[in-house]
Amino acid sequence: MIEKEEKWIHEGLITESLPNGMFRVRLDNENLILGYISGKIRRGSIRIMPGDRVKIEVSRYDSTRGRIIYRLPKKDSKDSKD
Repeated sequence: MIEKEEKWIHEGLITESLPNGMFRVRLDNENLILGYISGKIRRGSIRIMPGDRVKIEVSRYDSTRGRIIYRLPKKDSKDSKD
């Protein structure tokens, strides 16, 4: 039986959009890594833009790349009244 590789899940902020579904992501621990979109997000046509917060899955063996698995909802400021 083949064991599945353990992965770390971090949260981060998209800082730059690159070609082919790749993004530069600044993790909450201030590391800058290269993230790519998972197939589930690609199939669901979920738009990811710079400034979005995401969950990213990082391999233990290569901590410079990760797979974006979830886009976190934006925080709405409901306190401001016009």
